[in-house]
Amino acid sequence: MSVAKKQYKRITTKSLVEMKANGEKISMLTAYDYTMAKIVDGAGIDVILVGDSASNVMAGHETTLPITLNEMIYHASSVVRAVERSLVVVDLPFGSYQSDPKEALRSAIRIMKESGGHSIKVEGGKEIKESIKRILNAGIPVMGHLGLTPQSIYKFGTYTVRAKEEQEADQLLEDALMLERLGCFAIVLEKVPAALAEKVAKSISIPVIGIGAGGGVDGQVLVTHDMLGMTHEFHPRFLRRYLDLYEEMTTAFKSYISDVKSKDFPNEKEQY
Repeated sequence: MSVAKKQYKRITTKSLVEMKANGEKISMLTAYDYTMAKIVDGAGIDVILVGDSASNVMAGHETTLPITLNEMIYHASSVVRAVERSLVVVDLPFGSYQSDPKEALRSAIRIMKESGGHSIKVEGGKEIKESIKRILNAGIPVMGHLGLTPQSIYKFGTYTVRAKEEQEADQLLEDALMLERLGCFAIVLEKVPAALAEKVAKSISIPVIGIGAGGGVDGQVLVTHDMLGMTHEFHPRFLRRYLDLYEEMTTAFKSYISDVKSKDFPNEKEQY
């Protein structure tokens, strides 16, 4: 017999843990600006990630590394002003938390105070344990991120699937268990084998949200611009495109240009 889905007026970190316990999958998408966040939140998404992927999507950088803390605060502030229901998670950018737990706490406090975000996300396991502890001790909710961690792209040298070998898989599971023990409210697993991701999700009580990690986890996240087809150079196996906005927008722009050139726009009804 199916259980009635609980209706949440506002998603919190507690809501996500309840959703996992009740077997309800968690939906998560990115947003970096007010307009997109307003649409995504209104559609009923559970979690909005203000990702450091803004470095790629919004600024055109090759990696996530160049985006700054100030820029993340700007994007997060824009998103928070639009949101009524979703939980807003904000990435701490590269260089703002890895080397010094005190700096990590300062960065997280700035995100929370200046953007109004509801929580932060960090990439890594045991190597950033002290930074995570310091942030959590201040009462700031933390989402972990394991597997392919884009901020470490120059260490890995590639965006291929992680933890295919037994040693790395064991370390990933150990890190996931550690993140749960420390008090993280959820973990993102990126580009890891589906069987491993499912094993992790079953081994911990906090939600595991996957991207390229199969269907055995507790939820899914995609970059909104990718799933809408606004970007068209990116074709990973895990990406399902729900629209082809690149083509639709290009057609619309060309129609506008043509109408302006031909003097069809504006017509008599479109002027004062």
